[in-house]
Amino acid sequence: MLNNLTDCETDGGERDSPGDGNPKESSPFINSTDLEKGKEYDGKNMALFEEEMDTSPMVSSLLSGLANYTNLPQGSREHEEAENNDGGKKKPVQAPRMGTFMGVYLPCLQNIFGVILFLRLTWVVGIAGIMESFCMVFLCCSCTMLTAISMSAIATNGVVPAGGSYYMISRSLGPEFGGAVGLCFYLGTTFAGAMYILGTIEILLAYIFPAMAIFKAEDASGEAAAMLNNMRVYGTCVLTCMATVVFVGVKYVNKFALVFLGCVILSILAIYAGVIKSAFDPPSFPICLLGNRTLSRHGFDLCTKMVVEGNETVGSKLWELFCTSRFLNATCDEYFTMNNVTEIEGIPGAASGLIQENLWSSYLTKGVIVEKRGLPSVSSPDTPVDMDQPYVFSDMTSYFTLLVGIYFPSVTGIMAGSNRSGDLRDAQKSIPTGTILAIATTSAVYISSVVLFGACIEGVVLRDKFGEAVNGNLVVGTLAWPSPWVIVIGSFFSTCGAGLQSLTGAPRLLQAISRDGIVPFLRVFGHGKANGEPTWALLLTACICEIGILIASLDEVAPILSMFFLMCYMFVNLACAVQTLLRTPNWRPRFRYYHWTLSFLGMSLCLALMFICSWYYALVAMLIAGLIYKYIEYRGAEKEWGDGIRGLSLSAARYALLRLEEGPPHTKNWRPQLLVLVRGDQEQNVVHPQLLSFTSQLKAGKGLTIVASVLEGTFLDNHPQAQRAEESIRRLMEAEKVKGFCQVVISSNLRDGMSHLIQSSGLGGLQHNTVLVGWPRSWRQKEDHQTWRNFIELVRETTAGHLALLVAKNVAMFPGNQERFSEGHIDVWWIVHDGGMLMLLPFLLRQHKVWRKCKMRIFTVAQMDDNSIQMKKDLTTFLYHLRITAEVEVVEMHESDISAYTYEKTLVMEQRSQILKQMHLTKNEREREIQSITDESRGSIRRKNPANTRLRLNVPEEQAADGEEKPEEEVQLIHDKNATTFSSSSQSPGDEVEAAPEKVHLTWTKEKSVAEKNKSKSPVSPEGIKDFFNMKPEWENLNQSNVRRMHTAVKLNEVIVKKSQDAKLVLLNMPGPPRNRKGDENYMEFLEVLTEHLDRVLLVRGGGREVITIYS
Repeated sequence: MLNNLTDCETDGGERDSPGDGNPKESSPFINSTDLEKGKEYDGKNMALFEEEMDTSPMVSSLLSGLANYTNLPQGSREHEEAENNDGGKKKPVQAPRMGTFMGVYLPCLQNIFGVILFLRLTWVVGIAGIMESFCMVFLCCSCTMLTAISMSAIATNGVVPAGGSYYMISRSLGPEFGGAVGLCFYLGTTFAGAMYILGTIEILLAYIFPAMAIFKAEDASGEAAAMLNNMRVYGTCVLTCMATVVFVGVKYVNKFALVFLGCVILSILAIYAGVIKSAFDPPSFPICLLGNRTLSRHGFDLCTKMVVEGNETVGSKLWELFCTSRFLNATCDEYFTMNNVTEIEGIPGAASGLIQENLWSSYLTKGVIVEKRGLPSVSSPDTPVDMDQPYVFSDMTSYFTLLVGIYFPSVTGIMAGSNRSGDLRDAQKSIPTGTILAIATTSAVYISSVVLFGACIEGVVLRDKFGEAVNGNLVVGTLAWPSPWVIVIGSFFSTCGAGLQSLTGAPRLLQAISRDGIVPFLRVFGHGKANGEPTWALLLTACICEIGILIASLDEVAPILSMFFLMCYMFVNLACAVQTLLRTPNWRPRFRYYHWTLSFLGMSLCLALMFICSWYYALVAMLIAGLIYKYIEYRGAEKEWGDGIRGLSLSAARYALLRLEEGPPHTKNWRPQLLVLVRGDQEQNVVHPQLLSFTSQLKAGKGLTIVASVLEGTFLDNHPQAQRAEESIRRLMEAEKVKGFCQVVISSNLRDGMSHLIQSSGLGGLQHNTVLVGWPRSWRQKEDHQTWRNFIELVRETTAGHLALLVAKNVAMFPGNQERFSEGHIDVWWIVHDGGMLMLLPFLLRQHKVWRKCKMRIFTVAQMDDNSIQMKKDLTTFLYHLRITAEVEVVEMHESDISAYTYEKTLVMEQRSQILKQMHLTKNEREREIQSITDESRGSIRRKNPANTRLRLNVPEEQAADGEEKPEEEVQLIHDKNATTFSSSSQSPGDEVEAAPEKVHLTWTKEKSVAEKNKSKSPVSPEGIKDFFNMKPEWENLNQSNVRRMHTAVKLNEVIVKKSQDAKLVLLNMPGPPRNRKGDENYMEFLEVLTEHLDRVLLVRGGGREVITIYS
């Protein structure tokens, strides 16, 4: 048996595509292909296990495989994918050599330090002040530190191949979360590439070669628009060049990574050196102020109003910018006239005491002049500010949450170490140590930079985003030593390198997601060049990156990628918290310094930061992730990765099942929990798929559905057939959109198999309460005699188990899910009360689009002593209270004589029953049958005696004595009062009711029982005796109970056909089988007669409890 299981698993693995998430473990563990066939078993010490050696290797072989185990190439396949053994010898794999410092610490530093540090951190400090900037940096760094702790726990819980956060989240939270967050992380990385490229262009055009600008502004108000257009043009060119470099030679990008990292470290060291130097020898960067307004140095050189040229005093270049001419009698700007020009140092130094002035925030609105606090200023409130005047203006409205969104990308990049896990000597030691040390280092740099910038640089310079007040220099460069160019050149190369790294990493991440196969429409991006380079993924990455470049503003792109990174970090924390709380057996991380509370705090902090940065961007990012999640859930490939969400589902299911065990559901919560019994053909395909279509249409109740089938044979011999049958049923369930479970049992015979399913399907309180089967069409065939026996036993068992039973007759004519009835009726023939099933089922069906336009009609049968008008009023009122809309009609059944047609139908039925019995009786049964026939013949001889007959008809007391010679007959669910005098039962109908209290549905009431008893005691009319003697001779030997039942079936069928022949569906109470098993073969005939000439019939038998209520 174990061999068969393993063979099936191996075969399934061979059919799976690469990266399909096959739950089979890696080759060193089970079914290792590295073992040589001839050496699987050696010696006699293990002879007891020799037959299991092919599936369960010896411990020595296992340990040898583990020792030689290495990761697969980066980004190509998952670790659990079995390697292809068909082709040649494997190439020797060089053992990874990188340690913590080179493999994790430095790559994390390179990815964390970036464009924001050089281009925006000084501006953030100037706007928010030291205190708020400190809180901002502390929040962001705490978020990444908590995420790094959670990531370290996940990364050290087993072997993590290259794939970074996507691999960790998808294997911890499942393919839906993994795919959604993986794509969000991919988008974040792609937009990060756009941000780095925009930073590169900004450094190039603003600080290195301003003359390269293609678009020139005619006035100051158009400078911003011209700058954005320049960014778009040059950004597109740079993106094209970088994408080409990545496409042609990605190895050169990796080789120059250290050069780019060296530029970053050199720039930071230059900043610290400049801070130390400024304490005793601050650099000279004078700032020109008019009143308290900061002036831009672009149009003048001397910070003075007038200069002396020769012996004449004339206006300076600054004068010309505010006045109509250089002469002193020129008309000048009012503010320029009323205020003096002063010059202060832009970099007073660390010892200047400037820290107190920059302690608090100075938020600005767009178009406002950057002013220095504490300086006198005389201004006219009515005078508008001219944007063409040489002031330093705020280019955007700033507030705390906006600054958080702009700053957060400067702390991302903590996944760089986990992405390189395949190149590390000891990944489980290096990843936690290197990542946490890198975050601690960068956090210390950022926090110290906030304090040092506020202590060394003048506030108006800090708030000057593009350094216009310091001759267009990069603000952080003015503080650096020995020259601002160190920072400018260093930041330029570092942003170039970061952009190349993003364009290198993002396509590989997309390729890994595509090769997993969880997102069907992305599979094309899993292909690439012969060497594995992701060509199509690179093309898509470049196109998405172009979207960010067309936005053109660094400050607009930064919050977008903040959202995606924060979402990724949030789910890393969630993954760690879920795994820790569930205590899954496989959760054994080597990194011990974690706790679920830290992960939960990190997750909450990430979520809070998302909404702090931008609530609408957060909602959009969550909507994108939600859509991807639902898409993968409905259209993605089925994966089993042992994820935490599966464990969470198991815990939730266990809790819910235990709650269901507390008691049966209330009537208001009752819904059909279906056990659908289907039959398979020789190929294990379902014979009547329409049965599952009908199941889908009934599932407006949203309850449990179990589709089950029985195979004859033994489990050991027929296990593969059972698997094929399950697979066939699952495919059909998926095609018919039936949400539920599949169960195939193997039994020695169908009868026992169906009995086992009825008894044991479901779990705990989540069990079926309704059985749905198809009518056995071929039950009349001689070779298929067992079919009707199985069916009747099924009816008996559902009744004994208090289960409702639905029998679909002519199931091949039932509509599929794609059909639509534009009109028509669903007719309910309510003959006996079944707990409300007949009312509930049409209501559920009409929720489905197939039956939605059908109207509901309810027919009930009135007998002679019933008040039809009152019955109709009562039924209408009942339906009104049930909130069910339906037409009501009461059909009156008049008393009539038993027709010759009925006698003929009964005669044919009994003759067929006798033939079937003679064909299939055992020896003992034959002897009992001969005795029974002898007794029947004696009874018929007595009936041929007229005197005896007359005496029997006139003296009811002899009925009991005569009945002793005949077996007791069952009082049927539907009883015809006209044939009471022919009853051979020893009990009256009233006695039958009391003798069988466990019977679920009986039409008899106390009043009717008394009336029937009185009628039986009354003498029979001469006309009745005459009709009795006019019968054909062969009719005399008929079982009169069968005649009565056939009469009822014929009469009811006539009425139903007359009223409901054109109905789309007829629902009808299903009579129960006789308690005496001698009449089983006749029971099927009664049901056939009852339902003949009807297209679609659903026979309904209640489960013995109320399923619908008028109360709210």
